[in-house]
Amino acid sequence: MALKLTTKEFQYDPYPTYEELRKHSRLTAVKLGLLGDAVMVTRYEDVVTVLKDPRFSNERHKALGTKDLATMWWIPGPLRVLARSMVLIDDPDHARLRNLVHKGFTPRRIQQLEKRIEAISYTLLDAAAKKPVADLMEDFARPLPLTVISEMMGVPPDDQRRFHKLMNGLINNSQAHNLLSQIFSGVALNCFFRNLIALKRKQPGDDLITVLIQAEDQGERLSEDELVAMLFLLLLAGHETTVNLIGSGTLALLEHSEQKEKLLADMSLLDGAIEEMLRFTNPVHHVAQRYALEDVPLVGYTVPKGTTVAVGIASANRDEAVFQNADQFDITRTNNRHVAFGLGIHYCLGAPLARLEAKVAFTALLNSFPHLKLAAPVESLEWRGAPAMRGLKHLPISLNE
Repeated sequence: MALKLTTKEFQYDPYPTYEELRKHSRLTAVKLGLLGDAVMVTRYEDVVTVLKDPRFSNERHKALGTKDLATMWWIPGPLRVLARSMVLIDDPDHARLRNLVHKGFTPRRIQQLEKRIEAISYTLLDAAAKKPVADLMEDFARPLPLTVISEMMGVPPDDQRRFHKLMNGLINNSQAHNLLSQIFSGVALNCFFRNLIALKRKQPGDDLITVLIQAEDQGERLSEDELVAMLFLLLLAGHETTVNLIGSGTLALLEHSEQKEKLLADMSLLDGAIEEMLRFTNPVHHVAQRYALEDVPLVGYTVPKGTTVAVGIASANRDEAVFQNADQFDITRTNNRHVAFGLGIHYCLGAPLARLEAKVAFTALLNSFPHLKLAAPVESLEWRGAPAMRGLKHLPISLNE
């Protein structure tokens, strides 16, 4: 029987299941909800192989001999655009897009955001402090990266509230019964982005969209569809990863008070702590599916041609064969070779931004409220984002003693 990755029970604590799968099976049949059936690799070495071996394609139609979704007229517009997103295509098309998009994510441009991220963080925390019990997710973890992305894109101030509403409608309706609402939000965001791109063509600014419009590499530029796909990718992958990192990372600190106190005593440990949060909490549980272009041998097994492969990076990050005491949260862990941002040519382009936002967010949170504590039983917390992501719906906390 195929393992369902969308159940509440699995979402609450998937790690015992992952441990059993690593021990007893290299390939596990899984159900991915609306994404269909697949086999999942769960061991670190197999995950690395699938992420780096070009025989595992990101393009479904190549392996299955079907039509490219981007060419099907009946597919909703936003989904057709996303079907040719950078994360869902192979080289050389992927390399072309990445070289162009990289111009918007240079180290200098990312570092320039630090002061603004800091200001937004303290503003949100000041507001949260006025509540007897704050919700870290609603009051801090979600609005911080969303505000940063809005400003980074150059969304006009008068349009930011509508943009945030559409964004929340797209992300917070990820369950099957909310599919129509999600499609509506996606269509509306598609129009919003195209209007914003048109505005930036007429009125260029010092923002990401302008940089992407003007980006050129060997005479190549991004088409409008490619621009829209990149903006969707930034929202769906970049935004949600950071939200979950801040929320789940805070919970990890609250559940492991000795680690929290160690960090408070020496904030120079924060960079390592964030890497351990990424490994231990896994904001993303599996990345975009891969498709076997031919029969591919793994150690003792063969992945047949045409197989859809779910890449269990969350399981890989708890693999005892690679990480000593893998189920322990240790902010001083060394040689932390986690794959939370993927690996190979599809390594997350927004990883430096996510790390910067997390560093600024945790610095502000712990400096402002060193005595913060959980204001609800851990077992009462609910999780969302199945099957690909895992994040808290709410995180009630007391900020003051």
